[in-house]
Amino acid sequence: MEISPNPGKNLIIEVDNKKYARYPVKTHLITPKDKNPAEIIKKYISGLTKKGDIVFISEKIIAIIQGRAYPIKKIKASKIAEWLSKRVYRNPGGIGLASPETMQLAIEEIGLLRILFAAFISLITKPFGIKGLFYIIAGAKARGIDGPVPYAIPPYNTYASKIPLEPKKIAIKISREIGIPIAIVDANDLGVRILGTSKGIDKKLLIKALKDNPLGQCDESTPIGILREL
Repeated sequence: MEISPNPGKNLIIEVDNKKYARYPVKTHLITPKDKNPAEIIKKYISGLTKKGDIVFISEKIIAIIQGRAYPIKKIKASKIAEWLSKRVYRNPGGIGLASPETMQLAIEEIGLLRILFAAFISLITKPFGIKGLFYIIAGAKARGIDGPVPYAIPPYNTYASKIPLEPKKIAIKISREIGIPIAIVDANDLGVRILGTSKGIDKKLLIKALKDNPLGQCDESTPIGILREL
């Protein structure tokens, strides 16, 4: 396999005294017109994998295929979303819910009452220097909402997205169709979360092996990766 690492990333990483390669795989620009993620993955990894490999996929392409990525201009933020967005902690890894549009998606996704409760707890603990409680209480669906970033590949540099629906079921379904272990990951340069996997995948190993986000953070167009023990 002759695949180069993304700029600024290492192809090889050592985890628990073992070496692993993380091969990024380029694809076309994924859009909602791509209805079957298994077909896309099978097409681009054909001839590249071998027994023992794990294929990991950016959650963003699953969200896009499911129609859960939205142009910012088409998101109508409510007044309460505007108010709340000014009062949440701005994550250094991205805008998070610190914009009216992403906050509106959070309200739609988990409900206004839970958002308000998270905001209240965050407000009363803030004087004590406690940060991040809003996202803990709001939950994974709120934490997983991504806002637009200038370095993303167009047109998604002007999109906000929710996390995929039923990522574990999606991972299992894809794995059954293509015969390879699958993991759906939410990664950035600050770390990685595993949203769903097929059976038999060591999640702790995967988190360590992908901790520096080998798929890249910009416009690399590599939403698929192959993890291989060397």
